[in-house]
This record gives sequence, structure tokens and C-alpha cells, in this order.
Amino acid sequence: MITYEWLYVLAGIFFAIWSLLSLRDRLFGNAAFWGLLAASFFFGSNLSDFANGVLVLAMVAIAGTGALKRSDPETTSIEERRDYSKMLGNKLFVPALIVPITAVAGTLLYNYTPLSETGLFEARRETLILFGVGVLVALVVAMAWLRPPALAPAEEGRRLLDSIGWAAILPQMLAALGAVFALAGVGEIIGGVAGDIIPDGSVFLTVVVFALGMALFTMIMGNAFAAFPVMAAAIGIPLLVETYDGNPAVIGAVGMLAGFCGTLMTPMAANFNIVPAALLELKDQNGVIRQQIGTAIPLWLCNVAIIYVGAFLLWN
Repeated sequence: MITYEWLYVLAGIFFAIWSLLSLRDRLFGNAAFWGLLAASFFFGSNLSDFANGVLVLAMVAIAGTGALKRSDPETTSIEERRDYSKMLGNKLFVPALIVPITAVAGTLLYNYTPLSETGLFEARRETLILFGVGVLVALVVAMAWLRPPALAPAEEGRRLLDSIGWAAILPQMLAALGAVFALAGVGEIIGGVAGDIIPDGSVFLTVVVFALGMALFTMIMGNAFAAFPVMAAAIGIPLLVETYDGNPAVIGAVGMLAGFCGTLMTPMAANFNIVPAALLELKDQNGVIRQQIGTAIPLWLCNVAIIYVGAFLLWN
């Protein structure tokens, strides 16, 4: 059976390759950082919480001391990329499209045919595993089609990853922080305060507070996945689901979208908002955020309406 652990090993292999390439180029900080991340993917499930925590603190120390540097591997020049673009046009997007097509088509084929009886993939992990399969298929297709040097995928991946730096793993770190906050009882504390403020029986106001909390906590923590455990424990489950009998699927799914509205408006979501500005060399570091605010606020209002109508008016 192919399990979720196989994806960890696959990711660990790529990070290990980038670490070795960085070591070859004497970028010792980069080599240590990506090497530690590779170790966490390879061995994290078998290490204690304390050992995993030490790995994370070591990575934070490397990034915090400025030891991560932008690499400049010998890849294609700007002129060569422009020539490829003119020659191949939109066909260059074919490898990128292979990944989602493999994940979606593979999941449907596996779940709705006799293939599901084979037990090939771990239950409820089929889509994620097939997403990883899609990455490998796209890599093989691109190599066979474009015939680049053998190390081109690794070098290009390292160039992009080093340009992003520590922000590349920010979503995982912030999601873990949200779980820590939930276990520490932050959600219950917020829920108690909200219960004292919100009038009894005010479903709509509770929805507004829940959606607003998702957006604000996402802006503070930089990731809706980090905000969700806190707000679900505070308001989503105890009030909207258990007290007012709301549809948990709508509350959970659209509540996440309300959090993503906060993602559009915060520099804490560095991988979404600050990194693109750096890669595009924008003069205004917050230029991406300024462009997104006009979308985020109306979208948040729509999410409030969807939760109220879909989870309560049409559900009960």
C-alpha cells in the first residue's frame, strides 16, 4: 500500500538534493537549512515531539541569523528562456497542467472503479498521493520533451526555493502553531469572551464574529490553517454547530474561505504577499496586498452571507 509517508520521503529526497547542491557551492547555511528540513521529512514521524521541536528551532536559528543566501546556479539565461517562450508558447504550461489533471482524474478513476478494491492507496489520502504522482509524471514528461541537462530540475528548483527562502515553509510552521494554540486552550478562552458579548439566539451576529475572527486571526498568524483550529474551538463548533445546529460542512468550508480573505490582506502571509513582491522586484513591498484588498473585503461579505444562508436558513 502506498501511504502518506511516501510523500514525505519524496519531499525529503528533493530537499536533500537541494542541500547537497548548496553544500557543493559552499552555501553552508542553505545546506544546513534544507538538510534539516529533509531530515524532518525522512525521520519526523519516528522522532519525538521534542526532537522535532529541536529541528525546527535549529532551522529558525539558521534563518534568523541571515545564513540563508540566494543561490545563482548555472541554468538557462534570460535570453534562452525568452527563446523557449517564443518557440513553445502556451505549450510550456503542459507539465504544470499534468499535475492537477493526474490528481483529479486519478482520484475519480480510483474511487469510482474496481481499482478502489485493490487497496493500492491509503484510505482518504488518494488525492494527495496522486498529486505527488502527478509531479513525477510532469517531471518525466518535461525531461523527455525539452531534454534539459540532468540536473536542470534540481538547479531550477533550488534557484526558486532559495529566492523564496525560509518563507517557503511558513505555511507548515503556522499551521502547527494553530494546533499548539488550540491545545493550549486559546479557543476556549476566546469562545468564553464571545459568549459573553454575543446576545443569546443571535445566529447572524455569531456568524459575523466567527468569520471576522477567522479573517483577523489569519492576518495575525499568516495562515488560515493556523486560525481555523482556534476559531473552530471558540465559536464554530460550540456555538454555530452545537448550539444553533448549523451545517458543519458549510461552516467549516466557507469559514476557511473567510480566513483566506485575511490572507489576502496580511504581510504575515509572506509566501503569498511578500515573496511575490520580492521576486517581481516591486518598489512597494506591500503592493500585492494593496491590489488584493478590493477583492478581499467584498469576498468576506459574501462568505458571511453564504454561511448564514447555507448553514442555517437552508439547512434548518
